[in-house]
Amino acid sequence: MAQGGEEKTEKASDKKRRDVKKKGEHHKSMDLCSAVRLIASFGALSMMYKGFISSMRGLSGTMLSAGFIVEKAANPTAKTVMAYYKDLLFTALPIVLPFFAVCLIAGALSHVVQTGPMFITEKLKPDFKRINPINGFKRLFSSRALVDLVKAIAKVLIIVLVARGQVEKSIQKFLTLMYVDVASAFLSVLEACLTTGILIGAVLAAFSAADMLYQWWRFEKDIMMTKQEVKEEYKQLEGNPQTKQRIRSIQRRMSQARMMQSIPEAAVVVTNPDHYAVALRYRENEDTAPVVVAKGVDFLAQRIKNVAREHKVAIVENKPVARALYASCEVGDEIPPELYQAVADILIYVYRLKK
Repeated sequence: MAQGGEEKTEKASDKKRRDVKKKGEHHKSMDLCSAVRLIASFGALSMMYKGFISSMRGLSGTMLSAGFIVEKAANPTAKTVMAYYKDLLFTALPIVLPFFAVCLIAGALSHVVQTGPMFITEKLKPDFKRINPINGFKRLFSSRALVDLVKAIAKVLIIVLVARGQVEKSIQKFLTLMYVDVASAFLSVLEACLTTGILIGAVLAAFSAADMLYQWWRFEKDIMMTKQEVKEEYKQLEGNPQTKQRIRSIQRRMSQARMMQSIPEAAVVVTNPDHYAVALRYRENEDTAPVVVAKGVDFLAQRIKNVAREHKVAIVENKPVARALYASCEVGDEIPPELYQAVADILIYVYRLKK
């Protein structure tokens, strides 16, 4: 429910989706991210564990050798201890760095594939609503929290069932490990654990496919809009109708003012006589045909005639020509060819009156 009890019944607009994305909100399945990281972690270990164990064995053998310990313990100072730990760090880093790099890349890709590349600073801003105990209490007992609880229980059951199946499958192999050396037994157990981890990750990835559909549905539902929100957004995009009406009114007044200023240049005003008035200009060496400089109906027609009388512009009554000029011409247009003869007769009449 939206504010004021109005239901969200409209799909989110493109603008709403852009605004939501700018805030860093997008539908994604965290279960999928966890499953991908799990598969990547155990997959990297299964491929690199032999080299990792060999490298760590060599490092441990060097660091724990009697000669090395005696050398470092001969003159222990803060400087030598720092140098020792620095050497240890730079020796161990190349061994563990590939594993961490695989996990980091897998985790980043699992997010980018779902949301696309995003760099949002909005989430870094402090939001005190998140630590509001009342909001936290509402979230704790919301339907979303209930769904998350069901998902968590389902994931635990999946992990338990898969692990149990793998243990039962390998139990006979584990019983034979008492007859082999410790190193071989350790590698056998490690291989079984890695296989189990990859299998659990694969099953969780299949489970996360359903979670992705749920997250998409919940996100679409959360960003739905009320009818009032749609109207407000339309006003923002298209402009307030009252403001647009006022702008059009101002434009009309400015256009009428320019029209009135052009009437003194007119040669004649053709009238209906009461309802229509069209002012025509004709300059013999400039205009190829008579040009409409002003037109109007009713009150505006009366204004045109009043201005024409003030500037001694001839006013001729001709109902069909006035209607035809008003219907076929806009201000600034030349008259159409079919009205040449009728307008020419009117202009000849006006010229004769002036002479």
